Amino acid sequence: MESTHGWRRPTLGVVAALAGVSTATVSNALNGTGRLSEATRQRVITAARELGYAPASTARAVACGSTGVLGLTMTTYGDLPVPYTEIPYYAQLTLGAMAAAHDRGYLLMTMPSSLSPWMWLNAPLDGVIHVGPRADDPVCALLRERGIPIVNEGRPPRPRRGDAWVDADHDEALRLLLDHLTEAGARRIGLSLPRHDDTYPHEIERAYIAWCTERDLPALVEEYATLPDYFSAERAAVARLLTRDPRPDAVIGVYSDSGHNILAAARDLDLLVPRDLLVACISEDKDYATTAPPVTTVSLRPDRVGDEAVDLLIALINRRTGVDRRRTVRPALIARRSTQAVAETTPS
Repeated sequence: MESTHGWRRPTLGVVAALAGVSTATVSNALNGTGRLSEATRQRVITAARELGYAPASTARAVACGSTGVLGLTMTTYGDLPVPYTEIPYYAQLTLGAMAAAHDRGYLLMTMPSSLSPWMWLNAPLDGVIHVGPRADDPVCALLRERGIPIVNEGRPPRPRRGDAWVDADHDEALRLLLDHLTEAGARRIGLSLPRHDDTYPHEIERAYIAWCTERDLPALVEEYATLPDYFSAERAAVARLLTRDPRPDAVIGVYSDSGHNILAAARDLDLLVPRDLLVACISEDKDYATTAPPVTTVSLRPDRVGDEAVDLLIALINRRTGVDRRRTVRPALIARRSTQAVAETTPS
């Protein structure tokens, strides 16, 4: 006999039972309200995800006069199209934010950078995650006019009182790579640094100079312009580093494709990695596991950045008190063959 039982949407009580809390606590955790510890909040979210539970966002939105929709916007560079979805960091950030929003019963709408000002001001949204704020950011200025909660992905170059942001710990990310390279024997570590008007390259440079000063090691920096073609510009910058006398024994890049650019520049100069040069970069690109040789990377954990940004945005929407409005996510080192010390052979 065939079963006539179909799937039933889990109830608030079922989630509460699995998490070992009250239904009120479940509601507070998923709505970003109430005074809960982060451990309790995460336990409820995990239970809801395991059961496939999500609040009825449409009904809730109608009841409280909101839309149940969050926006995710990317900064703009005039009319220049930026293929954000093709850049691993932003793709993973968006997916992480989308999953976090859905877990909490919200929809997440990603908004193209080509929207007109009228659309930025009138799209139905409860709040916005703005990715990559710049010094003179036209998107941020428009969003502020709306008076809705905004969480920045990345520290604003000129932060204002009350600004909220989630960012990766760039200082720790760079130090993870620098310490790893010194353990492999590097003593002249070069840095390929983009010129940009967001805070990322400035934080990286400060961390690098401080690290070199602490260890009395030379600071070897070559800058390059990111527009219009950062691939060619970075390769030229790395070539300048590698033709110094004495040349660096390691080079770090800080953009998604930097590892590929450094490998290409090394090949052009007939330098073998890792025998002649150690190579590492900050990137989410999984292709580095299969390059020749595989390249050591540090991940900024954009999935966690997206999750934290959604959690903070919902807290602001619900006016939750006692919330840390400025959060950082710890990076993770992935060591590969490009930074393996090459054992010296003794002549027979």
